[in-house]
Amino acid sequence: MYNNNLITIKLGHYLLRRLKELNIDTVFGCPGDYNMPLLDFIEDDKDLTWGNNANELNASYAADGYARIRGAGAVVTTFGVGELSAANGIAGSYSEMLPVIHIVGTPNSKSQAEGAILHHSLGNGNFQVFAEMFSKITCACAHLTMDNAVRQIDYVIQTAFLHKRPGYIGIPIDFINFEVTIPKIEPLQLKPPKNPVKTQEVCLQITIDAIQKSKHPIILVDACVQRHEMAREAVEFAKKTGFPTYVAPMGKGIIPEDIANYRGCYAGNITIEGIAKEIEQADLIIELGSIKADFNTGGFTFKLDQAKTIAFHSFGTSVFYASYDRVGMYEFLPLLTKSLPALSHTFDLGPRHFPDPTEDGADITHNYFWNKIPEYIAENSIIVAETGTAEFAAFNLKSPPGCTYITQVLWGSIGFTVGAALGAALADRKRRVYLFVGDGSFQLTAQEISVMLHHGLSPVIFLLNNDGYLIEKLIHGPYRSYNNFQMWNYHKTLEYFGGHLERNLNEMSPAKIGVEAKVRTRHELEAVLPRIKNERNRIHFIELIMPRFDAPRELILQVETSENR
Repeated sequence: MYNNNLITIKLGHYLLRRLKELNIDTVFGCPGDYNMPLLDFIEDDKDLTWGNNANELNASYAADGYARIRGAGAVVTTFGVGELSAANGIAGSYSEMLPVIHIVGTPNSKSQAEGAILHHSLGNGNFQVFAEMFSKITCACAHLTMDNAVRQIDYVIQTAFLHKRPGYIGIPIDFINFEVTIPKIEPLQLKPPKNPVKTQEVCLQITIDAIQKSKHPIILVDACVQRHEMAREAVEFAKKTGFPTYVAPMGKGIIPEDIANYRGCYAGNITIEGIAKEIEQADLIIELGSIKADFNTGGFTFKLDQAKTIAFHSFGTSVFYASYDRVGMYEFLPLLTKSLPALSHTFDLGPRHFPDPTEDGADITHNYFWNKIPEYIAENSIIVAETGTAEFAAFNLKSPPGCTYITQVLWGSIGFTVGAALGAALADRKRRVYLFVGDGSFQLTAQEISVMLHHGLSPVIFLLNNDGYLIEKLIHGPYRSYNNFQMWNYHKTLEYFGGHLERNLNEMSPAKIGVEAKVRTRHELEAVLPRIKNERNRIHFIELIMPRFDAPRELILQVETSENR
């Protein structure tokens, strides 16, 4: 409603309108009696899809995976029991720098003010306690008040998006339909502030001088480039310089592997030997968006001398031992690319180094599988690799053009990828999603396969069955019973989640079922792979029976660095 240049809008509608400004078209979550009026708005909005997740943990994982593809995500839970179930996923998004907006339906404001003993509360009249908890794992947190709700919504969403961390909005149930009258709605301010001009000029000249004086410069690209949507600028810089370009494990997929100067993945002591020797030759290291976490650096075995390193970050740039605060890479990296004079560096590194070739045998080993599977992955796909064997194998996977990788190298919550694959598939239905998940991880979050079916999605799911928690067995207790669990008929997953039920086929918009198979040998796997490759509009589920203690070389080397053995 318009009146004298003022707008009257329901608070719930205002919140959803702001989410759409982040390019969000799917909201994940579970219904609860404190959030259902907001779910009415979501369901009735022609521009939004309700995620309809099996539980709040999985919903938070889905919002995270969605944000990795679309730039931001959103999840709705109910007060107390629902939001705490999502806490692990929100903490993971904080750790891995994803702007997920967590919206919590809370009790009626009058009941809160009276300190009523309500269900889902701690029974002590404290209705701020859960928001206080989430303030530790979000960059902006607000439990809305009537006199400041609009400003609080904008603050949380803008701050989360700019800082690439989750935000928390608690909205009392009676606020959802409450009408607010406000001035004309201006767009959110989603662009980072400009860099300080003089400081940037100094930093630029020093950086160019260092590049010109170097004889063997290299580029190392990491996850913050992707989080801050700087992939295009990183690729342009790599192409213009022609410098040997590498990715860290969390940066896998940012640099197309078909450009001439891409050389591979650097992960400290677990790096392929030939790649590690190339890194050692560098007299200048240009880091783009680095994250120096243990699993991202081969257990802190990166051999990168700060005296040779120029590090680009969203918050500033460092040149050797000097720091240039607020010279962020948003503005500085494209400026450097534009300002670089003609360069005369030459490199004679020879062909790229790849993982060991396939060994003979009939078993589906990791060495065989990860060498074979790239032949059947479509270009421009989304590859989701679970913590453990799949994640470490993905470091050196030969990537088809245009592929995006989703892993959780830093937070490492097992089961994350099942929900994340759902979120990624909904974020871009035109791209094919490949999920590689271990049997142990799958048992934590298997329910989201049902949600994939419900939404008519068509991912390719490879269940790596090595009969137990292999990464834990390699670290400690290989024959302990706590590293084993009940065996499932994994290859029947689509069946037991109702993929063939007449009710679902008639009343829902289900996925078409493709391959449902358990394969024990290379011959059996290769018999189904062509069908999987060709049937793009079907969901496929393949259970791979693998030797119990077989692991990728990268994981074996990483475990050797573990202090938890």
